[in-house]
Amino acid sequence: MTELIIIFVLIGLAIIFLAIIFSFIPIGLWISALAARVPVGIFALIGMRLRRVVPVKIVAPLIKATKAGLDLNVNQLEGHYLAGGNVDRVVNALIAAQRAEIPLPFERAAAIDLAGRNVLEAVQMSVNPKVIETPVVAAVAKDGIELKAKAKVTVRANIDRLVGGAGEETIIARVGEGIVTTIGSSIDHKQVLENPDTISTTVLNKGLDAGTAYEILSIDIADVDVGKNIGAQLQTDQAEADKRIAQAKAEERRAMAVAKEQEMLAYVQEMRAKVVEAEAEVPLAIAQALREGKLGVLDYYNLKNLLADTKMRDAISKLGQQEQNPDDK
Repeated sequence: MTELIIIFVLIGLAIIFLAIIFSFIPIGLWISALAARVPVGIFALIGMRLRRVVPVKIVAPLIKATKAGLDLNVNQLEGHYLAGGNVDRVVNALIAAQRAEIPLPFERAAAIDLAGRNVLEAVQMSVNPKVIETPVVAAVAKDGIELKAKAKVTVRANIDRLVGGAGEETIIARVGEGIVTTIGSSIDHKQVLENPDTISTTVLNKGLDAGTAYEILSIDIADVDVGKNIGAQLQTDQAEADKRIAQAKAEERRAMAVAKEQEMLAYVQEMRAKVVEAEAEVPLAIAQALREGKLGVLDYYNLKNLLADTKMRDAISKLGQQEQNPDDK
């Protein structure tokens, strides 16, 4: 009875030991690699476990690559995985490039993937070009008419420039700049409306894909609409500004005239006050002259008669003027 218990214990320990071994060593994956004639040793799988590499993410893409005729090894795929790359996507891109007869070595594909670009999508774009639609671009011709254009840019991925090359935003910005320049250099907006292909031809000849990750195949103007009459609006705004400036200057001149008039009135009033003051001193001066004997009594009466005669003549002249101009009453 004791021997039977010992046997059962040993069998249990063996089962536990084998379970641990099979959980640590992917025997099934190793058998699949052997069946696919992929040279992956059991110790290589153990080493992946120790390096915290998921074996299936290395072996499965390696089997796929081997079946597709690619010459890859475990070290290349494991190194790319440890660098943070997507091994399965790189292998799929290499297979797609091989089928499309596009030269793409593993190092280039791995560098593109580590640069943050989708290498599989890049290969697909090399085979099937992509159409990028620009937003509405507004520009003003030389005759002052605004035109709004929208373009469709057909691009193909340039695998050699994917690392370090500019993206779609740069292509859109450059095409928009080319549209603005072409429309702005047109003498008449009608020429652009009649021949919109001149925009695409001019823009395409500028080499806008330089330094980008794409190759521009064609630029098609999808739509051209007439916008505002910017020239007339600018002239109107300028006329309004000139009007306001003229009004401001006129108001300034009017204020200066009013100030000058007020100054003259103040001066006249001041002069009148001085005259009144001087006239008030005349009787005092005459009295002083009489007391000092510088003016005789006869001279004084002659002076008063002269003043009375002057007032009478002045009254007669005013009466004659009123008779000659009866409507002024």
